[in-house]
Amino acid sequence: METLTRRALNRATLERQLLLRRVDRPPLKVIEHLVGLQGQDPDPPYFGLWSRIEGFRIEDLTRLLHDRRVVRAMMFRGTQHLLTADDYVRFRPLFDRLLATLQKGTFRRQTEGIDLAELARAAREIIGTGTVTRPELGRALAERWPGRDRVALARSAQHLLPVLHPPPDGLWRRRGATPFALAEHWLGRPLSTKPSVQDLIRRYLAAFGPATVSDVRAWSGLTGLKEAIEPLRPKLRTFRDENGRELFDLPDAPRPDPDTPAPVRFLAALDNVVLAYHDRSRIVTEEQRTYAWIDATLTVDGFVRGLWAVKRDKQTATLDIRLFEPLSAEEEAAVVAEGERLLRFGAADCEAHDIRFRPVEE
Repeated sequence: METLTRRALNRATLERQLLLRRVDRPPLKVIEHLVGLQGQDPDPPYFGLWSRIEGFRIEDLTRLLHDRRVVRAMMFRGTQHLLTADDYVRFRPLFDRLLATLQKGTFRRQTEGIDLAELARAAREIIGTGTVTRPELGRALAERWPGRDRVALARSAQHLLPVLHPPPDGLWRRRGATPFALAEHWLGRPLSTKPSVQDLIRRYLAAFGPATVSDVRAWSGLTGLKEAIEPLRPKLRTFRDENGRELFDLPDAPRPDPDTPAPVRFLAALDNVVLAYHDRSRIVTEEQRTYAWIDATLTVDGFVRGLWAVKRDKQTATLDIRLFEPLSAEEEAAVVAEGERLLRFGAADCEAHDIRFRPVEE
């Protein structure tokens, strides 16, 4: 069985994640290929697509959300993602048990004594065929269960029902109360009655492979994957990593030469390319992991070398770059060039742009 080095895994991952070069593909196709974008906050998915698509514009994603071809919803790992409507319908039923378990783990005390099936029915009734905001849903549920935490009741319903968060939620630079809509009403069709975990595994490998079973579990939050992957084994190719762990991959998936050049990339905050593995060493070190759960990351030669944020002061936008270690002059020039492109995209409304470097610990 062939062994893949850390650098070989890095280049394979960057190729699958469309980070070795920007692509000329419609955003809908890119979101589909990536099996969704982490979308805890509204802006990161826009940066995630900008880093991957040549000529991407903010309105390109906004239009997809308004047209109901892309949806924002809780799914993988119990976190908010942007997915194609087709993928949501196809895979959401696989996550019923995970989300119900997370509800019990997070809101057990606040919902103790409440019949959760009754809570779900009440929330479905309140939402109906329209939309309500999370505070509105919480207030209505608290009328049925007086004295209970409104936020816990509304968030519990979010775990127990297939709800989407339609626009204006998820739009560029938008803040405000989260709207809830029942998926079948917003999309005008029911969820799949025969969701396939094997299909989900194949999709993951196409976008993130080669990977271990633990990697698939870390990305999805699902259990029982070791048994689920066995029927696929004859149709997959297997490798070992440098620690001897078994990696699975699609036979014809690209695995570039480890020496393939990798451009500077400003990854979106919580980008799945950093989070979607149990062993993240192919792109980020153990020391850097704790930062990657909070801050957006910067990659140089394919590996995380720093963190970044755009800070606004009146009419000036400053790209604040915090480095784990110094860059060479050539690397810094490449980071500045990409950083200027980032500011032209993400801070086009500001009159002046600036780029500053400092150590992570400063």
